[in-house]
Amino acid sequence: MRFPRPRSTPPVPLDHVVERASARVVSGSTPSVTVRGVSLDSRAIAPGDLYAALPGAHAHGAQFAAAATASGAVAVFTDEAGALRIAVEAPSAGLDVPVLVVSDPRAVLGDLAALVYGYAASALRMIGITGTNGKTTTAYLVESALRGLGASTGLIGTVETRIGDARLASARTTPEAPDLHAILAVMLEAGTDSVVMEVSSHALAQHRVDGVRYDVALFTNLSQDHLDFHADMADYFEAKAGLFTPRRARLGVVCIDDDWGVTLAQRGGIPLVTVSSRRDADWTLTTVDDPHVDLVGPGGQRLSIPCHLPGTFNRVNTAMAAIALLSLGYAVADVERAMAVEPVVPGRMERVTVAGADDPRCVVDYAHTSDAVDVALGALRPSTPGLLVAVLGAGGDRDRSKRRAMGAAAAKWADVIYVTDDNPRSEDPASIRDEVLAGAREGLPWHADLAPDPQRRPGQVQRITSAEGRAAHIAAAVAQARQVPGSTVAVLGKGHETGQDIGGVVHPFDDRAALAAALRGEPYRPEDDR
Repeated sequence: MRFPRPRSTPPVPLDHVVERASARVVSGSTPSVTVRGVSLDSRAIAPGDLYAALPGAHAHGAQFAAAATASGAVAVFTDEAGALRIAVEAPSAGLDVPVLVVSDPRAVLGDLAALVYGYAASALRMIGITGTNGKTTTAYLVESALRGLGASTGLIGTVETRIGDARLASARTTPEAPDLHAILAVMLEAGTDSVVMEVSSHALAQHRVDGVRYDVALFTNLSQDHLDFHADMADYFEAKAGLFTPRRARLGVVCIDDDWGVTLAQRGGIPLVTVSSRRDADWTLTTVDDPHVDLVGPGGQRLSIPCHLPGTFNRVNTAMAAIALLSLGYAVADVERAMAVEPVVPGRMERVTVAGADDPRCVVDYAHTSDAVDVALGALRPSTPGLLVAVLGAGGDRDRSKRRAMGAAAAKWADVIYVTDDNPRSEDPASIRDEVLAGAREGLPWHADLAPDPQRRPGQVQRITSAEGRAAHIAAAVAQARQVPGSTVAVLGKGHETGQDIGGVVHPFDDRAALAAALRGEPYRPEDDR
């Protein structure tokens, strides 16, 4: 996608860029050149841009340097390998712009983008949220409350990038550094004063948020995910922990419900406020099963706010959002008032209803790790006297080791499990389903065709099925749930997503629309979602 560019940022002399990056200029002359923008996508180059030609997983950006300069790039920023390629190809490609070289261009790209776009982040109140689960929900809770407190907000995350009322679908949780700093400059031009954003481990490891120092950084939790990218859980944690350093944040709010949070809190480095529902902390939840979040803090301070989403994990998300607001300087009474307003969190325990229908409760959630599946279904179980019917799969070309664990987590709570396709990407969909299904069967004894029993104890799985067709499975789940009053359908994994990647082709698909069609008794037509 093409992100917006600021209109009023003055051009920066290329010599300033060279100095800031401590770069070596291997060709071309720099004194008369000015830079108006930065891009690492040759297809998104605008006249006056610096093109960042970075090494990638499948190709080196230097391969596209000629295309970038043809589109108006005034200089190329790259590494030694990129410079060598450009030197070989430049005569035939007609590339005659300055080429700037550093050993690790990613490590300085964020600071260069901040320079070119006028250090917009330093003029904004920045709130960054990291963790395996809960980033999106917590971000929406904070952003909604800030608006209620009179702030002009921006939002950057997994679902969307929002500048005031303008919305852009997000391609990734955290944008690349040039896009991020351009967006922040646009937000500043639009009158934004506070930005809430999700910060992924990929973004921290790849320097995407360099040049930003957060006023408050939040850590929600850590559980297995992204081990296709990180070497192991320790490496994954170190990436997340990088947000809580003086370079990146002024203050941290850390949930210590898991041991990773405890480890982070013990490190120090920046001032930290701890939050927990199960351990002694600076702020402790005193009511875990109540729909309200009651917190006791330093000096006996008390905070009481409603939780608009089900589950203990959402009470913790709500608590984290509230403490972040207190850390920004808001008074307890103002935080309680602002958080009384119910936010809409796309694809996070999102209810799907059809007017006039007396139907089972239907919920869509982005749960795509074993821990997230566990807590999502565990949150729905106590309020489901009938059948708890789960629809889930696992993504292809991602961490395979979590698939069986996801199936086992579903079997822990659900009466009926439909194992279906998520985003198989380049993998064989049937093999992915088989891995999830194997985990579900191993998690508990498998009872193939038992009659529905609304009195059954959690942990007695009634039926597990696996076949292709996510829409068909969603419809079957609704039909199954309708047989027993008080049932719940939970469609897990894709949440807010509006496409399904099969064989590298993204087909339109929205779980919420598929659920609504099933509730109406109509076939789902994904092409209507375009």
